[in-house]
Amino acid sequence: MAIVELIKPPRIEQRPELPCIGIRLVTPFRGMFKVRDDLLRELYEWLDGRGVAAVGPFFLRLHVIDMEGPMEIEVGAVTPDRLPGDARVSAGVLPAGPYATLTYRDHARRANSALIDWAKANGVVFDRSDDPMGDRFTCRYEAYVTDPRTEPRKTRWEVELNIRVVQ
Repeated sequence: MAIVELIKPPRIEQRPELPCIGIRLVTPFRGMFKVRDDLLRELYEWLDGRGVAAVGPFFLRLHVIDMEGPMEIEVGAVTPDRLPGDARVSAGVLPAGPYATLTYRDHARRANSALIDWAKANGVVFDRSDDPMGDRFTCRYEAYVTDPRTEPRKTRWEVELNIRVVQ
């Protein structure tokens, strides 16, 4: 069994509010990463078409999670300022606050399990609520420290997993 490569161990970090743009939709968990890849390409084209450079990482935000059903996701990028969106791409923010975080390479499921287990063992409570569609998170996202445009091999991506916590 492969083991997740933890680059930075679980910890709590305080984060500022970050302006971003993104494409948000509902998709089944099965096939979600293909949808993510397609949305990343669409977002690159959208930014390039407007001459805007992302200043922070591209990310996959999980608004509502149901591993057996639909997932409400957003593929986005941190931007220099709040940008106007359009019918497809929306302006938003990654909210400020404390986040449980770790940085990993490869094996996203195992990385998520590692952060969840660490939080339970340390009395850390995620900022989430029950939703008819699944678990709704105030902010849970994977930030791609490695730019997917420069490294096509997903197993080499350095990814920062972030889940906002209750103080």
